[in-house]
Amino acid sequence: MTEPEMIEPSIKPEPFIRLIATDLDGTLLHSDRTVSARTRAALDAARAAGLTVVPITARQPNGLRLIADEAGFDSHAICGNGAHGVRLNPDGTFETLFEEHLGVRAQTRLAHALLAARPEVRFASVRAGGSVFVGQEGYAELADYQDHKRHPHELGRHTLEEVLGASSLKFIARSPLISPRELHAEVQKLGLDQSGPDGFWATHSGAPFLEVLAPGVHKAWGLARLCALNAVQAGEVLAFGDATNDAEMLRWAGRGVAMANAEPEALEAADEVTLSNDEDGVAVVIERLLEDRLEGNA
Repeated sequence: MTEPEMIEPSIKPEPFIRLIATDLDGTLLHSDRTVSARTRAALDAARAAGLTVVPITARQPNGLRLIADEAGFDSHAICGNGAHGVRLNPDGTFETLFEEHLGVRAQTRLAHALLAARPEVRFASVRAGGSVFVGQEGYAELADYQDHKRHPHELGRHTLEEVLGASSLKFIARSPLISPRELHAEVQKLGLDQSGPDGFWATHSGAPFLEVLAPGVHKAWGLARLCALNAVQAGEVLAFGDATNDAEMLRWAGRGVAMANAEPEALEAADEVTLSNDEDGVAVVIERLLEDRLEGNA
């Protein structure tokens, strides 16, 4: 595989960008989960130049709300790894534009097959637009606040049947013994049909659990839905990401940029690589984009 070109010292010619889609954790945010002054200034400059800036994250809306004001997000957002598109209202509320759920049969089939191979795994179901978590007995003991931007006692202690009993905006599988990447490999070994009516899409975002959505639903799917609603073409999108769950989006966008700290899947999917999240890599690319426009080159 040819390594993507580092953004320093030059960048490739680009299409006319109308929309910027950016992941949050590990990408836009510093490691302390803050938005730097330089990044905020770059986002504000992009919006002032007429570009739409859209956060696209594995977080649910309640987790996005924590940094929406800090980043100046004021239009649309894509949550839940692409499964949930929302409009951001001035009063801090969210209006659902679209959402896609993993069905009961699909998550039940996956859960029982995975438990046969890894009996220590515990599950949680994210429902009601991301506002409700139904955690299996034992799941809360594995979690902390940063995992879901909720205190563990809010995750519930339910039977497996209760967790599996309704469709999920996002279905979560977590092992205390192996990493999400290793757990993902275990899921692939099960040999389940992932594309049929009872299929699913499994990925991981850097959080300590596996994230499962409806088949074919990922960040590229959600971004394509939002772009279609706003008459934006894939070639007019600049996307930033760092994790495995960003790979499809980086591949789909007209210009996909991975962070220097990115996972191998994101690096392979990207057109180029910028500086790390702690070095304001997103801001570096946006500043150059806007400079090129002032000079008439983009």
